[in-house]
Amino acid sequence: MTKKVIVLLVFSLLSSGLMAQKQKKKRASRERSPQQELIYDNVNYLADIKTVQWHPREMENAMPVIELHSDRRLILAFDDLRGDVRNYYFSIEHCDADWKPSRLSPLEYVDGFNEDRITAYQSSVNTLQPYTHYRTEFPSPHVRPKLAGNYLLKVYEDADKSRLVLTRKFYVLAPLMTISQQLVPSMDVAKRRTNQKLNLNVNTGGITVNNPYQDIKVLVMQNQRPDVQQWLSAPAFIRNNELVYNENHTLDFGGGNEFRYIDLRSLRLASERIAGIAMDSTVRVKLLPDESYHTASYASTFDENGAYFIRNLDKPDAETESDYIWVTFTLENTSVEDGSVYVVGGFNNYTRNDANKMVYDHMQKKWQASILLKQGLYDYEYVYEDPSGKIDAAFSSGNHFETNNTYQVLVYLRRPGTTWDELVAFTAISN
Repeated sequence: MTKKVIVLLVFSLLSSGLMAQKQKKKRASRERSPQQELIYDNVNYLADIKTVQWHPREMENAMPVIELHSDRRLILAFDDLRGDVRNYYFSIEHCDADWKPSRLSPLEYVDGFNEDRITAYQSSVNTLQPYTHYRTEFPSPHVRPKLAGNYLLKVYEDADKSRLVLTRKFYVLAPLMTISQQLVPSMDVAKRRTNQKLNLNVNTGGITVNNPYQDIKVLVMQNQRPDVQQWLSAPAFIRNNELVYNENHTLDFGGGNEFRYIDLRSLRLASERIAGIAMDSTVRVKLLPDESYHTASYASTFDENGAYFIRNLDKPDAETESDYIWVTFTLENTSVEDGSVYVVGGFNNYTRNDANKMVYDHMQKKWQASILLKQGLYDYEYVYEDPSGKIDAAFSSGNHFETNNTYQVLVYLRRPGTTWDELVAFTAISN
């Protein structure tokens, strides 16, 4: 009896050892994320990194802005389509107003350690496309900013900062100044029906600004779009503690049009913009063709000013039970002699690359692109880029004064003798 027990124990130990060796070999054979060159922008460095959500907690469509030393948190969530479990870490870097390194030591702008691990993750459940969903909050107990200004969040594998998988911009506000604003028609009579003009007053409060023409910068973005923004480096005039920005030809924006949208919340029932759904080894959705209404009159429709939301009507957990879909976009009757057309929105940070570049079919006179999207609600639009790189954000939709837009206003201060810019005022204005 004793011999049998010994034999069984030996067999069990050998089996455990072999299993451990196999698991170790499997882990060792997993290919690590490649080394990448850092880009100071919102970038997914790998094609397998999808659906990066980066926003204030409980404010999904808001800009990633938090007040210095407040209890507000930003949510970071993303999917890795490789589907295994990776050791992801994050750190932050302070940048100036132009998104260049501030030449500060981490000890000067980080309270705590400048690195933390992302420990919350879940595997997808019953999806055709497997993925691992990662989630964390910032600031974390170990990484907290202690200066106002622009920051870049870096996420990388195995605590190796060269193995980047994504970077995201965010903003830390020290509310030392206040902004008042007025949205009016363009001062250019020819643009009265197409443009929206913003006039701003910045109250410096108790802050001494020696040279506002040099020490203050103002950035205005339309719907958080990096491709639709304007910088102001000097006020029109100064009145007591107020910097007045109301020159006739500054902050004059094309109004654009309401965003187009798609509803991908259900794969059982096709929403109004879907022509067909096909499922085999992947999910494919073909949208009804979009027409150009560049010259059409304005028609009010509801949109989310370019935002997107991960939602699922068929299953309870949208983050891990939603599938990925190859969505085919079609734009009709819009030809361009040269240049490129892209599908853009908050879902891809309005970036223009091969993943969302459209191809023109000369026979059918249509632009088409297939983009991989997670189930949810999406705003999108088409933009044209000419050979010189100039962007026409309204080439297929036109510009209208009536369009509902949100403008983000950021005020930066560079104090004498410093090498960095503080974010001292922020507001979001909707018409």
